[in-house]
Amino acid sequence: MSQYSGKITFYEGKCFTGRKLEVRGDCDNFQDRGFMNRVNSIRVESGAFICYDHPDFKGQQFILERGEYPEFQRWNSHNDHMGSCKPVRMHGEHYRIELFEACNFSGQCVELSDDCPFLWAMYEEPNYRGRMYIVERGDYCSHNEWQAQNPNIQSLRRVVNYF
Repeated sequence: MSQYSGKITFYEGKCFTGRKLEVRGDCDNFQDRGFMNRVNSIRVESGAFICYDHPDFKGQQFILERGEYPEFQRWNSHNDHMGSCKPVRMHGEHYRIELFEACNFSGQCVELSDDCPFLWAMYEEPNYRGRMYIVERGDYCSHNEWQAQNPNIQSLRRVVNYF
């Protein structure tokens, strides 16, 4: 696993203008760093980040990989609110996810592994649409633990981290 966490820069204005906040690693509250939660453009210089529209890694999630996002619509947001972020942490070369039908690891189970080309970002709708949830390595007893409003997942993909 790489310990390199990447670098992301948030801008208050569109097209990388206005005040900016550079982040390496976790940032649980933009306001604690003197930056209001209005973000209109983002530049991911290295790595991939999970961004949240509220502080403390809560709310709508957005996955941002290396690149430039000159306006909030480019990362599929409906507004300019952003409150926290953390880098995507990759854990080796072996990818596996088990999906259970019910809470507390009960009911039928489906296991996906290397044979599935994409894992870890889960979507409420088919074809990678709808609300997205990022799950990192760990056990999630209930959909509430990945901040979902309901347990319906209809598509998923592995997050590819580009450094």
